[in-house]
Amino acid sequence: MIRFISLLFIGLVLFLFSCSKKILGENLTKIDRKKTHELVNALDSMYVKQPSSFYTKISTKYKDTSMQISFKTSVRVKNDSATSALITYLGLPIYQSIVTKDSLTIVDKRSKCYIKTKLHFIKENFGVNFDYKNIEELLLGLPIGYDINQKYFQIHNPYQYIVSSHRKREIKKSDKKEKMQDDIIIKYYLNSDLQTLQKTEIESKEDSTSIVIHYLNRQNIENINVPEEVKIEIIAPRNTILVEMNYDKVEINQIQEFILNIPEKYGECK
Repeated sequence: MIRFISLLFIGLVLFLFSCSKKILGENLTKIDRKKTHELVNALDSMYVKQPSSFYTKISTKYKDTSMQISFKTSVRVKNDSATSALITYLGLPIYQSIVTKDSLTIVDKRSKCYIKTKLHFIKENFGVNFDYKNIEELLLGLPIGYDINQKYFQIHNPYQYIVSSHRKREIKKSDKKEKMQDDIIIKYYLNSDLQTLQKTEIESKEDSTSIVIHYLNRQNIENINVPEEVKIEIIAPRNTILVEMNYDKVEINQIQEFILNIPEKYGECK
């Protein structure tokens, strides 16, 4: 039961990876060449433009190696603080959760039980390491794991603007299993207008996990570009997961209430 709850929750918040060019297609039109600092400045602008709060209803299709399911989720985010999610299936609430910087709480309304744990619970069950900020970045369509104080590098491509956490030669060395100073490789693919991300790729050598997030459509609300349609995939040693998310009824910078009640009769999920 714990694993099933985790799968549904990860279907909402996990960031994922694998190259899916044949499925989703790539831009085959040549683009003007840009200097690296122009692309990095564009990423800076995207990252600092974050709302104080966020609300949306997400229709989610989840598929992994053992199951396939569709469900809806009401999501509330308070910047750099907490994210709550209410998952419904066939119109009935089945899971409620709140994640903070260091904790994860899930209430299973069908089995009348709950989970209270730390974020490392996700890595232990799925082999993927992330922190709270990564959840916000994923939901808001921001550059995941981006650090405005870090040095980034351009991977030149005549058809795409790509900014990477590592030089191209370092990535080639890692492909040959040579030791790297940092085993997490992140690539940001910018749209041709440099206003939004087309996709983010993340590869963890330590976890043998690869992730891709495709931002297929965006919507501009209060001058902030938030996702409208997202496709996510993860390939990890123990699982392959595909998630499709469609956003609806988005609210920006409005007061959001976070309520999570655990009835006294509920026990810990086994």
